[in-house]
Amino acid sequence: MNKIILSINGMTCSACSNGLEKYLSKQEGINSVSVNLIMANALIEYDEKKLNQEKIEQFIKEAGFKSLGIYNEDKIENKKSYEKIKFIIYTILAVILMYISMGDMVGLPIIDFFNMHINPINYTIILLILTFSFIIYGIDILKNGYKNLIHKTPNMDTLVSLGVISSLLYSLYNMILILKGNHDLVENLYFESSAIIIYFIKLGRYIDGISKDKTKEAIQKLVQITPKNAVIKINGEEKEVTIDEIEKGNIVISKPGEKIAVDGEIIKGRAHLDESFITGESKPVNKTIGEKVIAGSINYNGYIEYKAEKIGKESTISEIVKLVLEATSTKAPIARIADKVSGYFVPAVILIAIITFFVYIILGEDIGRAINTFVTILVVACPCSLGLATPLAIVVSEGVCANNGILVKKSEILENAQKIDTIIFDKTGTLTYGKLKISEIINYSSLEKEKIMQVVGSIEKKSTHPIGKAFVEYLKEKKIEILNVENFNDISGLGITGIIDNEEYIIGNSKILVKYNIENKYTNDEEKLAKQR
Repeated sequence: MNKIILSINGMTCSACSNGLEKYLSKQEGINSVSVNLIMANALIEYDEKKLNQEKIEQFIKEAGFKSLGIYNEDKIENKKSYEKIKFIIYTILAVILMYISMGDMVGLPIIDFFNMHINPINYTIILLILTFSFIIYGIDILKNGYKNLIHKTPNMDTLVSLGVISSLLYSLYNMILILKGNHDLVENLYFESSAIIIYFIKLGRYIDGISKDKTKEAIQKLVQITPKNAVIKINGEEKEVTIDEIEKGNIVISKPGEKIAVDGEIIKGRAHLDESFITGESKPVNKTIGEKVIAGSINYNGYIEYKAEKIGKESTISEIVKLVLEATSTKAPIARIADKVSGYFVPAVILIAIITFFVYIILGEDIGRAINTFVTILVVACPCSLGLATPLAIVVSEGVCANNGILVKKSEILENAQKIDTIIFDKTGTLTYGKLKISEIINYSSLEKEKIMQVVGSIEKKSTHPIGKAFVEYLKEKKIEILNVENFNDISGLGITGIIDNEEYIIGNSKILVKYNIENKYTNDEEKLAKQR
């Protein structure tokens, strides 16, 4: 069995995703399907002997949707600025439309030129123009609605489309009679209903889009852990390339402060690497020749050359992103229940609306009231909250977890998490913040503790060693002034030295004491502290 994640275009509600999921599940060769409405993708497990991507995409087309190819996390786009501007414009138009159509009813002053009683033709035409602008705004809703109705997978858009078109056609019929001179029918225009229905559906989707973007941003942050460019060595010369240009076997160079571009093995040099995004360990790992490096790790203080072994989709970080995407594409039991209910809900609502319409006609009610009731049932009963809220909550939760370094392999784990009453951590006996911190200060000198930290932190600020950053952060937190340091010297593998106010200070491990012939009176304490790690 093979797995594939495809981008899907045209899904707008849970009935869409549920209908597509059902249709694909019926096809021979497809073992399992999970359609993700929020991320607009489908995780499909299929028999590669019977099907290929092209055939699966044909099934998606037959179901009334469109495949945009392999889901690419690198190309997740947020069109927030464009959508926000468009939404603001239509919000202003909606206010103008409601003012012209409803202002007179609530006692607001209306310009005579637009007044329905004084200039009914002008009133009718301006309503038509404003309404058609909203029809253009919501053309995607109308197209999806009728497309899914034709493919026998009616969804929320189908309900909205039936309601909007019904109101529009009835209003157009009355408009023709008004233009012919029957001005009394101006009260029977429902143009504003068609427009405002579309506006409120778009409002809901705009709000949902903000939540979806949070999850997309979390995935983008995972992707952006690796650098976009790297330096490779070709025939002894350095060449800067994009990460996509790196091939297996290339010699890649990493300098202090840079990120590891691809997974590989060190062939030259030594460095401390921060791998906390993978391991959670705050202490940078000392890496040397023959040891593996992971893409996205940060090189703190050394020059290394490493041979590229895993590139692109094979890298560790790409595997993590893939697991996150697969997790967001799985469904928790509660989400499956919501999908199942919404799948029956839409056809039932359409049937109830049609029956209500004919009952009103049979009882002798005005056709305008019958249509108004028909539209109300269709629009008010839209199962947005039922089918969208549950998967949205799950996907956003998974995005937040990913952003905080927590990998959720299946959505149902989140649902089961509420049953947890005990957590056991197996992580070398510790839980960390992901960065080194000063935990305890043992002072054998006559100096004040803060003075010692001020001296050490000031000298460490000139060092590139990762442990030195912890001392510098301590000074920042305590708002301790950093002193001027002269004659700074970094002694590789031992420590550092520097002069402050004409006093020389030596900072390092026990080996530096041997180098400077300094007696170490506290070896027993040192051994005890080392065992406490």
